[in-house]
Formats: sequence, C-alpha cells, structure tokens
Amino acid sequence: MNTNTLVQKVWNFCHTLRDDGVGYGDYLEQLTYLLFLKLAHEYAQEPYKRDTRIPGGYDWASLKSKVGQPLEAHYLATLHELGKQPGMLGAIFFKAQNKIQDPAKLARLVQLIDAESWISLDADTKGDLYEGLLQKNAEDTKSGAGQYFTPRPLIEAMVECIRPEPMKTIADPACGTGGFFLGAYNWLTRPGANLDKRQKEFLRDKTFHGNEIVPNTRRMCLMNLFLHSIGELDGEPLVERADALITESKLKVDYVLANPPFGKKSSMTITNSEGEEDKEALTYERQDFWETTSNKQLNFVQHIVSMLKVDGKAAVVLPDNVLFEGGAGEKIRRKLLENCDVHTILRLPTGIFYAQGVKANVVFFDAKPKDGKVHTKGVWFYDLRTNKHFTLKTRTLKLDDLREFITCYNPENRHERKETERFKFFSYSELMARDKASLDIFWLKDDSLDNLEDLPPPDVLQQEIIDHLEAALNAFREVAVGLQQK
Repeated sequence: MNTNTLVQKVWNFCHTLRDDGVGYGDYLEQLTYLLFLKLAHEYAQEPYKRDTRIPGGYDWASLKSKVGQPLEAHYLATLHELGKQPGMLGAIFFKAQNKIQDPAKLARLVQLIDAESWISLDADTKGDLYEGLLQKNAEDTKSGAGQYFTPRPLIEAMVECIRPEPMKTIADPACGTGGFFLGAYNWLTRPGANLDKRQKEFLRDKTFHGNEIVPNTRRMCLMNLFLHSIGELDGEPLVERADALITESKLKVDYVLANPPFGKKSSMTITNSEGEEDKEALTYERQDFWETTSNKQLNFVQHIVSMLKVDGKAAVVLPDNVLFEGGAGEKIRRKLLENCDVHTILRLPTGIFYAQGVKANVVFFDAKPKDGKVHTKGVWFYDLRTNKHFTLKTRTLKLDDLREFITCYNPENRHERKETERFKFFSYSELMARDKASLDIFWLKDDSLDNLEDLPPPDVLQQEIIDHLEAALNAFREVAVGLQQK
C-alpha cells in the first residue's frame, strides 16, 4: 500500500469520529498512542526481541484482545500507567486521555492499526504518513494546530542555505511538531550523503535538541521523529517539555533552526479567588540577555544567540516587528548586529502561514567571539514579498518559488554574491543611520498600485486584505494589552 493510500485510509476514519465530536487534533493524538504501542509490540517480536519497557498487561496484545466497555476501561488504565513511565514512553503518554467515547469506534481504530505491519514500512513511508496527517491537522484552522506548522518548502530552503554537517548539533527552542528537525534530517541523509555507522548513530541519538511546552504538540513531535528513525523507543526524549526561555541553555549547539511562536507577549493566566482570569506578562530575568522585555519574539532572539557555539549558525523566522520595533527592540537589534554576523534577511510573502495576519522574515546570522568588535559588515536582503501572491489553497508556496533566493544566497560561498532586482546589500553604516536601526527595508515598487490589471486573482486579493487587516488588529491588540498592564 503506498503512502497516499495509507494516509487516506487512516484519515478517512477520522470523518467517522467527527460525528462524535472528535476533532482532527484529538484523532491524531489517539493515533499517536496506538501507533506507538503497535510499533513497540512489533519490535518486541522476532527478529528484534527488544525490551520496549512497556509494563506487562499494558501492551498492544492486551488492548486488541478486548472489545466494548472492557476495551475502553483498559485503554484508560493503559494510558494512565504508561504516562508514569520514564524516558520516551512516559513522554509520549504524558497526561494522555481517551477522546474516543464510543468503545465500538475505539475497537475499529485498534483493528485498523493492527491490520498493518508498521515495522515493515520504511522510515520514509511511516514518516510521510505521519507528516501527511500533521499537514491535514494544520489545515484545519479551527484546531489552531497551524501555529505549530512551518511551510515545508520554506524549511527545505532554510536548511539548504545553512547546509548542516554530520556530527554537529541542531536545536529548535520552540520545535512544534519537529519540522525543522526533519528538514535537517532529510538534508543529512540525502542521496550521496553516505553517512558511516558512527555518523548515523549520532544523527539518531545526539544531533537534535528541542523544547516544546504544549504536551500534545510535544508528543506529536516525538512520534514524528521516531517514525523517521530519530530517537529510540526505549531512550530518552529528544524534546524537553519546558519553556526554553526560563534559563540559559546548558547545551551550546552548532545550528539553530526555528520559527518561534507568533504573538509578541509572553503571558500566563492567573485565576483569582473570584474565579476571574487575568493575564500577567512574563518578563524573563536572564543575566545573559541584553535587554529585559516581555516581548516573546525578542526574548527568543536573545535566547537563540545564547544557545550557539562561537562558530554556530542560525536561521530564524521572525515577524516584521522584530525588524523595526523601538525601545527594547532597537537595543536588541543593535546588539545582534554588533555581536553576531547578521548577513541575510529573506522578506517572506503573506498567505503562506496558517496563522492569519502574519508578516514574517527569515533572519540568517552567525555567532561570533565576544571581542568587542562589530561583526556585521552589512546585510543582504531578498524581497519575496513585493508583487508575490500566495494562498494556502490555490497558490501554495513551493520550493521552486524559493530557488532564486537559494541561488542568490550562494550556500557554497555566501561571501561571493551578486545583486539582483530582488537581492540588495546594505552596509552596516547605512543600517545604523536608519531610524531605530530599522531592518524593515523594501525597495521594489508594488505593480498593482499603478496598474489595476496587475492585481492578483480575487481569491488571492481577498486573502491578502484579510492578512493585512489581521496584522493591523494584532498590532492594536498588543497596544491594548500593553496599556492594561501599565
């Protein structure tokens, strides 16, 4: 059975469950539990005979032997018991709950998964299946899962520019479902890479290090990695369930690839004695940060710098406000340009993220020694936004749309570049002379302003108007929140 057929088969069952109020995310969560148990069962058989550390009586065989109410009761007991286990097992089943209330449908899902020999499918097929399900879940905008999903072509382009090398560490402090890890994994295992045994083991066990504070997203990430042969069934989880911003990273890494969560404010919800909710801004007091701020995006920038080795490299998706905001934003920008070599910024088009109203960029920078010198000589900007029109349905972003940028970036030797209509260089002195050291730079003319015939198709235009309005609303909301907290 090919991947598409398998994805469709597994996904079609979700439509049956939707009548019972089980959403895409809940379905994917239950699939994760059951798939993990089935794979563990297969690994415990000949010829593998692995100790999967699953307690007796709470394994796949015990589940599939039951139907009706006994199955539902045993499934609940299994989720509870496995959530108490150490390592990867406990991480996958942390606070696991049964969201399928109809025992007959639960039994049908168990049968559906039992019918396949999952271990016989290669890592690409298993991985593509799960990635396909994550994509479908992200497309369901009501679930909010899209905020954890970075367009895969964008990830591929970022990885192709950074070109991670074997035996080096890669981190993502807000890793979502693991898209950047898989992008780097695919690059490192591309045809012709020819990794030796030691490099393969390092790739499986030591290359990737992530953080994800949402338990359900973290378990999906771990499962996504595991199905791509990253991490061990009986090993320690590669993704911590912790807020990366709270403390300085103990581990210094070679690369950071990230798309930190959208939204500027870090906050926690407090419920008072009257049952009323109040959001308090979180300000991270970090001695290693240049500036103390409650702006989540600016904190992630500072944290990522702190994670890198002296010769480390980063490629980070950041919203426009990071490029032009005053106050702490300006101070952090100036420090970033001084202490790191910020060499490339890719202005992204609208209409490529599931979260609406997002105007973002990819900022590429290299860590440098703390020697008091200014390390940014100048920044190359590539404008993929002006006169570019994308939507999530009719005109999706593809890798071909990013090919010209990759060519301009010149990954083989980024110090040899040529200006084009969309690719321009601005020196450090030019940037410092700009108001607030703003990096929000554009120079291309919007063709649609002069010629109505150059307007995009109605559906694209409609989405762009929505994105612009959403961006404006988000900005107003941030101002309102700021005023409430003063």
